[in-house]
Amino acid sequence: YHFGYFVDPSLAKTGGAIFFGVANGFVPVLMAGIFLELPPVEWHIFLPAVALIALASTFLGLFIAVAVSEVFEAQTFSNFFRFPMIFLCGLFLPVNELPLLLRPLSYALPLTYGADLLHGALRGEHFLPFLLDFGVLAISCAGLFALSLYNIRRRWIL
Repeated sequence: YHFGYFVDPSLAKTGGAIFFGVANGFVPVLMAGIFLELPPVEWHIFLPAVALIALASTFLGLFIAVAVSEVFEAQTFSNFFRFPMIFLCGLFLPVNELPLLLRPLSYALPLTYGADLLHGALRGEHFLPFLLDFGVLAISCAGLFALSLYNIRRRWIL
């Protein structure tokens, strides 16, 4: 099979989810802008961060979806990743305040680097260099997409 045979449909199907994720990322910003006075935002960090978070989340969903055979399995399996990731990524509680045992797990999650970018863009408080955050997010996206394509080629008959 030609590589593009799997890549094109996968990118086309995930494109809508990526767009939806980016649009959802701006809802809180628009609401806050209407009702509150926003502090200065580093848009050059914020915009690509939202896009990469949407990309990583979509590709994580794709990876889970192609790894199972039934839809309900994907929904159940995705909750296994999604809910812990929300609380371990530093969005609500800084990573350096997590128990020492959980910190390595936090650094293994792509959303940790996205949350750090958002904290830096919105509040000026981040604990990792922006370049590292962007790099890890980009590598996570590429890795999740590559693993998804591998699973599609290995498990599906097209």
